[in-house]
Amino acid sequence: MDLLYFGRVRARIGRHRETVALPEDVGDVDGLIRWLRGRGGDYDEAFADLSAIRVAVNQELCGLDQPVAGGDEVALFPPMTGG
Repeated sequence: MDLLYFGRVRARIGRHRETVALPEDVGDVDGLIRWLRGRGGDYDEAFADLSAIRVAVNQELCGLDQPVAGGDEVALFPPMTGG
């Protein structure tokens, strides 16, 4: 799975992208974020406030209940405003 980080998430974690092997017990975005937080440190801090996180799976905005699979691209970023 390819993970892409933007904005404050990227700044906190210190990288813009990583490829991970999705654990078998992770089936949705919520589980993925819980797994990432379980890595501790900057990951836990970056995802501590889920109201400040938006997600896109395979370039489609989605909610925390969106299913994920090993070949997906998941982008995690702060809310954005248009103008």
